[in-house]
Amino acid sequence: MSVFTRSRAGKALGGIAVVAVSAVLLAGCAGGGTTAEPSETNAPPAEDLTLKIGTVLPQTGSLAFLGPPEEAGVLLGVTEVNEAAKGLTIDLTPGDSGDADNKAFETTVPKLQNAGVSAMIGAAASGVTKLFLDSNVSAGVITFSPANTSPDFTEWPDDDLYWRTAPSDLLQGEVLGNLVAEDGHKNIGILYQNDAYGTGLRAVVKEVFESTGGTVVAEASYNDGDGQFDAQVQTISAANPDAIVLITFDQFATIAPLLVNAGQDAANFYLVDGNLKQWGADVSVSLEGAKGTTPGPVLEDDFQGRLNDAWTADGNEELTDFSYAAESYDAVILLALASLAAGSTDGADIAAKLQEVSGGSGEGEKCSSFAECADIILDGGTADYDGYSGPVTFDENGDPTEASIGIFQYKADNMHERIDTR
Repeated sequence: MSVFTRSRAGKALGGIAVVAVSAVLLAGCAGGGTTAEPSETNAPPAEDLTLKIGTVLPQTGSLAFLGPPEEAGVLLGVTEVNEAAKGLTIDLTPGDSGDADNKAFETTVPKLQNAGVSAMIGAAASGVTKLFLDSNVSAGVITFSPANTSPDFTEWPDDDLYWRTAPSDLLQGEVLGNLVAEDGHKNIGILYQNDAYGTGLRAVVKEVFESTGGTVVAEASYNDGDGQFDAQVQTISAANPDAIVLITFDQFATIAPLLVNAGQDAANFYLVDGNLKQWGADVSVSLEGAKGTTPGPVLEDDFQGRLNDAWTADGNEELTDFSYAAESYDAVILLALASLAAGSTDGADIAAKLQEVSGGSGEGEKCSSFAECADIILDGGTADYDGYSGPVTFDENGDPTEASIGIFQYKADNMHERIDTR
């Protein structure tokens, strides 16, 4: 496990480009709910709580392959919280985030705000979250992402209403940059998506790789929604790199064959969480030997089984990818525990307890399930939840301070397997 620890003084405005949201988003109502006299001693709430949460996860768009595992994680978390019967019930309203191109979130977010949710789980894409985060902050609604990795969120002016269980790309970029160098590559090309996710991860990979003595010989970017990549492929191929880092979403399925046809060896491709998919026949060239990284630990078989049971109970096909399922599950559990500890379903009250229930306050009794942690809280104690995504342990900026990065490699069938964890 890589221990990713940061200590920073407050959240600053410095240089953050805030994207305007349509007036309909800004008109949403606050994520309120009931308040039952929150107490610093974590006294049991005076009445049972109903916590309303919504999801803004990719059912459509360029990250749709991440939707099923993330939604399964949320569904399992909600099911287990409600079955525990510890004085808190979750009312879940699912919704589609889409991507920055189809903008499905523009319908989902105001709908959830008007429904009075206290928190929204999502989005998966950092660029999408940036488009509605300020609206949720204005509405007093928590935005809790299981998959945002842009470093920009660390210092976003969010009134402490933004949290994530995925680590910043400062960690994934470091692992990936070092992996490429350890594999003996000296001259690489980077093809990346021109958004918060792509530019942030590209910057870290480049810095780390160059610090090992390597050279980035070519870089090319595209915009989300683009369908033609010939110019970018020509730029990369003309530099004759010995490896190519591809920071994309599902555009990879189009880009990979173009690179191979231009004479590049797919065994020297390096993928990231945005495109590390079980591609199978969906990519028309062999990816055997290609590697990639994704945040998250090895998941226990029992947890994967529970995820599939929850997901298939509604008639869905079994999961083949579990990316960010644990982070999504832990987001639900942490929100529920913070609400229980606060004795409130008000967004600000819940946010004030999230660091504590994650163990980030440095106090608390270790526990690893909602029921176990809830009993500690209901007995007047402080719970320190360790989840399936890791210990979490939020810092003051809402970032997890401990995380692991999985390293994967593709086999002849274009399906990947985990080969290492850092």
